[in-house]
Amino acid sequence: MTYASFIWTNIARNPRRTILTVVSIGLSLFVLSTLMTVLTELNREPEGEDTHLRLVVRRATSLADRLPEAYAAKLARVPSVRLVHALTWFGGIYIDEGNFFANFACDPDTLFAMFPENRIPPEQLKAFQAERIAAVAGRKLVERFKWRLGDRITLQGTIYPVDLEFVLRGIYTGTDETAFFFHRAYLEEALGRPGKVGTFWLKAASAGDIPRIMDAVDTLFKNSDAETKTETERAFQLGFISMLGNVKTLIASISSVVVFTILLVTANTMAMSIRERAREIAILKTLGFGRRRLLGVLMGESAVVALTGGVLGCVGARLFFSVVDVWRYTQGLFPIFIVEPSTILLGIGLSVLIGLASAALPAIRVSRLTIAEALRRVG
Repeated sequence: MTYASFIWTNIARNPRRTILTVVSIGLSLFVLSTLMTVLTELNREPEGEDTHLRLVVRRATSLADRLPEAYAAKLARVPSVRLVHALTWFGGIYIDEGNFFANFACDPDTLFAMFPENRIPPEQLKAFQAERIAAVAGRKLVERFKWRLGDRITLQGTIYPVDLEFVLRGIYTGTDETAFFFHRAYLEEALGRPGKVGTFWLKAASAGDIPRIMDAVDTLFKNSDAETKTETERAFQLGFISMLGNVKTLIASISSVVVFTILLVTANTMAMSIRERAREIAILKTLGFGRRRLLGVLMGESAVVALTGGVLGCVGARLFFSVVDVWRYTQGLFPIFIVEPSTILLGIGLSVLIGLASAALPAIRVSRLTIAEALRRVG
């Protein structure tokens, strides 16, 4: 009999306990993989060919305060600024609050030039630009509500006291296919033309120009009625994450509890298994098994059980979230939710370490017993 078959025989001797242990570890690693993926997605760098060139100009006092639309012409004259795009969060509701998705008032002529990672057929883009009440939506959003080109869509205003009706003229694809865009002029008209913009997005000529542009823009509007804060797209996104509180600390705390729970479950299982087999271990010693070989067998059993649970939990999380539409159930918070291979490897490695650690103490204790002491333990 080989060591592998011997270890497997010992694992399978109590199938119910082994299965329950594997399932417990698997569920714990599933939760841990989910938490780690949340942290990964919150810190994911924005994807796109021009991401590193984009800047966001917002009101220095608060994101809720808007900027004068007249700033657009001044921003366009700042050296090294290639493109200026006005974007305003509308925050409308489709039918009811459970159908939340991101919706923005934009400048249709510069939308896809500012965000080239999003692609749309040329004829649909022309239709969107030509019609005042036209709108475009991401592919995932369209699939979610089963919309078709030409459908009329009404958004109920929450931030703004207007309900707007749109005609879907385009469906775009790209890195984030969950947003809805419409003409900013249409919103301005409905509000009585207040001439306000939520944020201005700038595209720099090169990455080296970004620090100079940031200083130039904020200096330009310093001491004005609407001072600005200019930051990179990444910094702008991190600002939203900070609004959620200290998410990293919360996730780290929950993850520590999960790891401690796995350790307790595995340690309890191995302690019972080793204690019940004291007589067998004594017999193995009489057959010439030394301390190292006994430790290897006992810790190997624990590692295999923990590894099985780790693979079940981590790979299961990967498969589960590849099927489930996380974006829909998180109200658009996570347009992308992928359990990365690095997360899977880390979870599996952690499960093996926990398996070895949980078996170490009882295995060391029983390996130190003499044959007579081991036999007396059973009575």
